[in-house]
Amino acid sequence: MQQQIARPPLSRYSLQRGAMQLFLLLLTLALSLMFLFPFAWTITSSLKTAFEVIAYPPTFFPREAQWGNYAEAWSYADFGLFFRNSILVTGLGLIGQMISSLVVAYGFARFRFPGRDFLFVLCLSGMMMPVYVTIIPLFTMFRAIGWTDSFLPLIVPSYFGGAFAIFLLRQFILSIPLDFDESALIDGASRFHILTHIILPNCKPALATVAIVTFMSSWNNFLAPLIFLDSVQKYTLPMGLWFLKGSIDETLPKDHLLMAGAMITTAPVLLIFILAQNYFVEGVVMSGIKG
Repeated sequence: MQQQIARPPLSRYSLQRGAMQLFLLLLTLALSLMFLFPFAWTITSSLKTAFEVIAYPPTFFPREAQWGNYAEAWSYADFGLFFRNSILVTGLGLIGQMISSLVVAYGFARFRFPGRDFLFVLCLSGMMMPVYVTIIPLFTMFRAIGWTDSFLPLIVPSYFGGAFAIFLLRQFILSIPLDFDESALIDGASRFHILTHIILPNCKPALATVAIVTFMSSWNNFLAPLIFLDSVQKYTLPMGLWFLKGSIDETLPKDHLLMAGAMITTAPVLLIFILAQNYFVEGVVMSGIKG
């Protein structure tokens, strides 16, 4: 009869480590539920009737899903027009942000010139400056050149790069071996060819991260359209939600329609993040390898 091997007793360290892992797991789960609750409440509220939303005591799930709330919210405001405006502003701004930030980041990562580090720190200081500090000078400048009530103030600044995008791309380019550039230079490749055929293909994760962050910030931007746009025909989706709130009769409950409009506005952001989340995580992780 085969002799059984006795297992050694668990040490106190193993028990403490297991208890700590269980505690961290439960803490992460609790925090996740806490952060997801407002979003889940928005979804369920968008499917309730007008009086279910304001009922007391409140109920989490609707008695019967009111899918017509989405069509009703769409009909109160021209969400089709607002969608087109947001796609135009976000799409053109995204292209400009990625191109300009990649070129500037490549210069900071690969070229050596006097004052490079100072200029990079000066560029990063843009992340520390609140938007409320620059919004009034920008409005004064754009009004002087006749750009107010147009999409130009929302699009053109993107073509001058962004501090966060430049920082992220620079850090990622530094993780790409310099030997690739030197080998290409020996073979007679130009700097532009290196940028487009070596740096760009290897920067896909970082570019995806920049694209997601830029898309979310531009798509959800409310302050800039509020300052620069006057015509309802030029409103983007965040302004469309504000317009929806003012277009509904004040004497009627409207929270269910506002929740439905918020879900219509949020759906593209969720879709983009779900499709590109792997690139987003890889871009953030790889950008901190070398500095």
